[in-house]
Amino acid sequence: MGLRAGARGRNGIIAADESGLGTKKSVPSGNPRAHPVSEARDPVVTGIGALTPVGLDAPSTWRALLAGESGVGPITHFDASALPTRIAGEVKGFDPVEHLGPKRAHRTARFSQLAIVAAREAVADAGLGEVEPFAERLGVTFGCAVAGTPETERNQMALVADGPKAVSPFYVASTIPNIAACEIAIDLGAHGPVNASALACATGTYALMEARRLILSDEADVVIAGGGDAGINLTMFAGLSNMGPLSERNDDPAGASRPFDSERDGFVFGEGAVVLVVESAARAEARGAEPYGRVAGGALTADAFHMSAPEPSGRYAALAIETALRRAGIAPDELGYVCAHGTGTRANDGSESRAIRAVLGEATDSVPVSSPKSMVGHLIGAAGSLAVMACLLSIRDGVVPPTINLDNPDPECDLDHVANVARETEVRAAIANAFGFGGQNCVVAVTAP
Repeated sequence: MGLRAGARGRNGIIAADESGLGTKKSVPSGNPRAHPVSEARDPVVTGIGALTPVGLDAPSTWRALLAGESGVGPITHFDASALPTRIAGEVKGFDPVEHLGPKRAHRTARFSQLAIVAAREAVADAGLGEVEPFAERLGVTFGCAVAGTPETERNQMALVADGPKAVSPFYVASTIPNIAACEIAIDLGAHGPVNASALACATGTYALMEARRLILSDEADVVIAGGGDAGINLTMFAGLSNMGPLSERNDDPAGASRPFDSERDGFVFGEGAVVLVVESAARAEARGAEPYGRVAGGALTADAFHMSAPEPSGRYAALAIETALRRAGIAPDELGYVCAHGTGTRANDGSESRAIRAVLGEATDSVPVSSPKSMVGHLIGAAGSLAVMACLLSIRDGVVPPTINLDNPDPECDLDHVANVARETEVRAAIANAFGFGGQNCVVAVTAP
């Protein structure tokens, strides 16, 4: 990208250099309709943390996304040799003992371990310091979709092989869907509202909607929000392989995830955690924090169509997009980026493309669209929060990450694709799309601070 070198910023994010991260910079507000004057309780994002298949923190993840690097490779978490799909987006080089110590690492499931470490990074990036003075006003909303399925598999195998005594005493508490949110609260000492919602692939975006609600309703001053999952295990892959949505490009892992491409053959399963710190604009300003952007609005709709397939016309995904834009006060031609759900399956990419065009109309041909899933795979519970992260950093840095492997765009997916190479462009407003199994459509809109 040719960006300049610089020093570490106030909130721990490296200033603009070859990394592509850049400093937290203000962007002209543009049309006031798209960017209303911030009220005191306007929710803003002041910190980001991430562990993904392309990076063990937010800066390295963002650098990799802008560079178009793939984190997809052969599965190492288990022996996948008997399966038709033997690739995944694994978080590589993560040592839970290093971060949590041996005792806590032993007692927690991998999805919680990733969540805790990502939350610590987000809090440090936000420069929150000691949280005890506001602990009763510090909330957590962190969701998971598949939660502790690897630990469930291991304990069930132990039960069958060796009987009831072989089941871990930590099995139940460590695998329930809400435990990652609770582990974050325990780790930080957060005594405000703590919750977890499971919306399949829309989980991470919904957490940002919930954080926004908690701030606006004055139930919390600061909310740790995001999503994560670590469900790479034999049972999960056997079920998905039999179901049919996974890519089988085992000989070309980096080229397997191909959203919107004519030769796409399914999605790549991944793992990770992405966490954002959300607080009121007044609080951020009072403590001198530099927001990445505003959580300006969001919407949740239901296809009510099928347990896994999207409603083909994209009608209710379009309703979520339209409603999120309306609530955020953003006109279609004011939108600077769409971070697409973009799974790489035939059905999802087609219906999402129809939904985007139905809402944006003539503006469709000039609004950049891309899918980070082409590089990291589908992070399930973390997918939506990674999309929000991409939107915020695109606003800050004026560059949109690409969809890699998009060599022959499907004519059915006629959008302004950012294909294979990141695009420098001014972004003042962006949306993150997330559409989950069961037909749950969640869209979050963010704008410049």
